[in-house]
Amino acid sequence: MGALIIGLVFMAIGWMVSARLKSKFQQYSQIQLARDLTGADVARLMLADNGITDVQVTSVQGELTDHYNPGTKTVNLSQNVYYGRNAAATAVAAHECGHAVQHANAYSMLKLRSALVPIEAISAKIINILFMISIFGSFAASQIFPFQTAILVIIGCYGVFALVALVTLPVEFDASRRALAWVQARGIVNNSEYGMAKDALKWAAMTYVVAAIGALTTLFYYVMLFMGSRDE
Repeated sequence: MGALIIGLVFMAIGWMVSARLKSKFQQYSQIQLARDLTGADVARLMLADNGITDVQVTSVQGELTDHYNPGTKTVNLSQNVYYGRNAAATAVAAHECGHAVQHANAYSMLKLRSALVPIEAISAKIINILFMISIFGSFAASQIFPFQTAILVIIGCYGVFALVALVTLPVEFDASRRALAWVQARGIVNNSEYGMAKDALKWAAMTYVVAAIGALTTLFYYVMLFMGSRDE
């Protein structure tokens, strides 16, 4: 029940941050960029300036679905960003290219996060199996997995989740730093547009901060649960 409450609390906080992020992007999307460049134009220009020739810029469906895929070497921009000619689109496009620059430069934290992704996926499957067993077969589960053993497994899985969330923070902040430095130095944005781009990326980063705090809080809860069970 405690983990459920923690999850609901951070889900609500995450929803509020996400709503604020969407509001900011909608606000800044109404103001056309002085240089009249699309997000796709910005992305291709930033890649070229960094000597990256093997990464493609593509358009994908959805809202705020923008991401860099190191496996396929593609900067995938949502249609609003790909075709957008505003500070919000510029910020997102440059941010995703920031990840491509990290990849090209073998940025250590990006390499670490990539290495942790398969472990995170396995941990998620283990957690799902444990929760399904606890719901539909609690008696059988107690015979197979003693309570303390199950909690230790859960702590291990949430430890992985927390580690990935923490490693993600420097990766995202560094990509934004690279993006903002480039758009300013290259004259892609004027002073007013730079402020909008910086604010948009700040709120995007907040979603990762909330996720990291939520993961750490959940991990701490299970650690305390385990310590309490040892005293009984």
